[in-house]
Formats: sequence, C-alpha cells, structure tokens
Amino acid sequence: MQRLLTPVRRVLQVKRVMQEGSLLPARLLPAVHPRFSTFPAVPLAKTDTWPKDVGILALEVYFPAQYVDQTDLEKFNNVGAGKYTVGLGQSQMGFCSVQEDINSLCLTVVQRLMERTQLPWDSVGRLEVGTETIIDKSKAVKTVLMELFQDSGNTDIEGIDTTNACYGGTASLFNAANWMESSSWDGRYALVVCGDIAVYPNGNLRATGGAGAVAMLVGPEAPLALERGLRGTHMENVYDFYKPNVPSEYPLLDGSLSIQCYLRALDRCYTLYRQKIQNKWKQAGNDQPFTLDDLQFMIFHTPFCKLVQKSVARLMFNDFLLASGDTQTGLYKGLEAFRGLKLEDTYTNKDVDKALQKATLNTFNKKTKPSLYLSMCNGNMYTSSLYGCLASLLFHHSAQELAGSRIGAFSYGSGLAASFFSFLVSQDASPGSPLEKLVSSTSDLPKRLASRKRVSPEEFTEIMNQREQFYHKVNFSPPGDKNSLFPGTWYLERVDELYRRKYARRPV
Repeated sequence: MQRLLTPVRRVLQVKRVMQEGSLLPARLLPAVHPRFSTFPAVPLAKTDTWPKDVGILALEVYFPAQYVDQTDLEKFNNVGAGKYTVGLGQSQMGFCSVQEDINSLCLTVVQRLMERTQLPWDSVGRLEVGTETIIDKSKAVKTVLMELFQDSGNTDIEGIDTTNACYGGTASLFNAANWMESSSWDGRYALVVCGDIAVYPNGNLRATGGAGAVAMLVGPEAPLALERGLRGTHMENVYDFYKPNVPSEYPLLDGSLSIQCYLRALDRCYTLYRQKIQNKWKQAGNDQPFTLDDLQFMIFHTPFCKLVQKSVARLMFNDFLLASGDTQTGLYKGLEAFRGLKLEDTYTNKDVDKALQKATLNTFNKKTKPSLYLSMCNGNMYTSSLYGCLASLLFHHSAQELAGSRIGAFSYGSGLAASFFSFLVSQDASPGSPLEKLVSSTSDLPKRLASRKRVSPEEFTEIMNQREQFYHKVNFSPPGDKNSLFPGTWYLERVDELYRRKYARRPV
C-alpha cells in the first residue's frame, strides 16, 4: 500500500489551533464537555499498512424540541386504541416546524459533535452527508455545512451528499471508511452526517413520520470498528417508496410492498454476510456455521418498531432453514412444520410470522429491543434511523457489557439499496477509554427527550399545514418562537426572493 503522507503545513496548522484556542472565532470555540478529552488532531500521519480498526470514534444525535403523542393521534384520527402504539410499536413522534429544515438539522448536529469532541475544525478532511430530504436539486447540504468551517480556513474537505431513500447514511459511512483506507487519505478525520425530516399527508401514514440527524466522527483505532470485508449488499429496482413529485415533501408509498422488499433484502443481505464471514472463519481453521447467536447485538433501520421484531424473527428463520440435525428441541422448537417452505413464500404468512416472533422473543429482548428507544420516542429518522438505534444501544449498556462484542447492522433504503454489516467493539472498557467516552456521551438522551414539548394533534396538524404552505415559498421568514428550540439549535432565519437560505443559531 502506498505510504500516506500528511502535509507538514496542515500538521503545524492543526497543532497551532490546538495550542492557541483564541485563533478560533467565538462561535466556533469548543465547549468544554466533562466526558471528553481532546482527540489527537491528526489520528495517523504516516503508515505503510492499513489504518487499524477504522470506524466510529464519536457520535452525536439531534431531534426536534417538540413531539406528538401517538395515543393522542389515535384518538384524533378516530382509529382503534393501540393501532399506532401496539400495531406500529410507537409511543411518540418528533417533528419539525417551518423553522427547521434539513440544512439546519445537519448544522446543529455537526456543531454539537465538534463542540463535544473539542476537535479543531481543520482536523476534518472528509465530510459526507446522507439524506433524502431534498430542498435543492443541485446545491448539496454539504455546501451549507462548509459555513461552519469557514473561519478556520479549512476548505480542503472531500465528500458530498448521497441520496437513496434511507440508505444514504450508510453509503456515506462506507465512503468515509473507504477514503480512510485508500491512498487518498491525508491523515485527517472524516465526518458522516445523516439526517431527514419524515412527513406524510394527513391520515394513518402520518403516524410513521419523525425527524432527526446523527453525526459520526470516523477514524482509526475506533471503539466501534467496521469489520473489513464483511458486508452483504442487495440492490434492485422497485417502486415501494419514492418522491417523484418535486413540489411536495410527501412520498408515494406502497406499504405492503415496502415491507416485503425490506424483508427480502434482509434475507439476501444476511445470506451474503453469512457466506463471507464463514469463508473468513474457514481460512482461520474454523468450520462452524455462522448464526444469529454469533451477534451479541443487532440493530436495524427502523421505519416502525414492530417491523424490527419481525426482522429478528427472519434472521432466525434463515438459520433454521440451514440448520442440520434435530430441530425439535432447543432454539428452533416448534418451527419444524415450516421446514419445507422457501423464504420468498413466507413474507405474508401470518402463521410463520407468529411462530417465529414467539421463538425469538428472548433473543429480540436481549439483542435488539434496547436499540429501539429513540425510534419509539421520536419516530422514523430515515437515513439516521439506524444510527439512532446505535446510540440507543450504547445508552442502554455499559462499556463493560459492550466490550468485545459484535454488533450486526441492517440498513435499508427503498427503491432499493440494502446492506448487512457489523461493528466489532473494542475490548478496552476501562475508565477514560474511547469506548467508555462513546458510551457515556449518550447518557443525556432521556433528559433531552423528557425536555421536549408535548404538542396536541390539532397543533401538530396546523404545523404540518404550515410546512405545506411554506414549502418552496420565497421571500419569507418562518413563523414561530425561536425560544421553543433547544439551546444551540440552528434554524432557518429567512428565505430571500432568490431562494437563498439564511440560518442563525439559538445561543447555547
């Protein structure tokens, strides 16, 4: 592999910024955070080998400061009690007013991450954005985020927006890791930002919305390392969910087809992943088959929580169909009647689904349910949904409980693109370790969720109507009270007559 050289000028500049904090403008000065010490400005300047354990060093989650309760929505929409709370597995749904758009969400989460980690702004060499919330057909969200880097003088940042429904965040993470493992890497960190505002027209579909963003710092020697060479990907051309109507925020959706596509993609990605990891094990002298038991935790893209429980069951069904020997007892007890079925014939089979969910209940509760905390309380964040689940998993476990584990991850984007991949968690869970810092950074999630404002369905509907009214409108300032936003939140201040957007930040 070609030797990677970090320009001497950049190394000196980064060191100077770290030593002389006054060089950074006041609005970009990092806030001191008790759970983090400063990361090295340049993670790895020179190497003749692959950078070791490339993955997630730190992450930050943002969600709106208001939500609507799903029980209130059930009454408001005159549907049976439990249709959303039980049928979908959702309790609350965050949403954005006209004051927030995809640019402001990403501005907020990036600045929060940089302040939390106390990194100099010119220690970032790549910035990738995954989103399907498109407010301009040409100008990327990434270009707006460059405003944050302007005063540092850092314009040498690769990366751009990636769009394919809910898959863009994962594609951006892969791109960042690929850059870091290539001859193009200059020794700096990568930032991956994924965010969306999920809105639907009035009716039952509206209950499956949500909004939020996640920013991730990617580098070597990460506490959550991407397992190299272990990705199972499936892509095909379907119209299960898409947004062809440019003047509207709302998608066209075939709900039953989308669920079937999600489960089919899961089956195929898992099959490919399993083949690759078994080949890797075989080369090391291990002929054991890979099963769900070899994943200590499993996270999913979460359109709604009930689908995730079905997905855990699908993974076990895949294992069951390949299992040899007696399956009348143990883990697969009660499934023998389904032995002759093919995967593609079972997507709408309620008997299979019921039996599998019963058989995997303990597995689901142990490996996956803790990761649904944010999805249940905030709804579907589209590209950031999977990584909100990762943050929830970190919150619910100590560093000691996570250390040395393998976390499986399934990412799905309609249309469709999907991947099954995994993280290896660092063995070092000691106080002050990167893993301990990463886990502790999620400890404020309950407090932040509890501090949101509960909004009535009537007010929620009025705000959705406002979003329709102002969508692609020019020469206006969004209505609403800026003080209703979380401190430190970026918001849309004005759209001028040429559609140019100006943003401001509520003081921290």
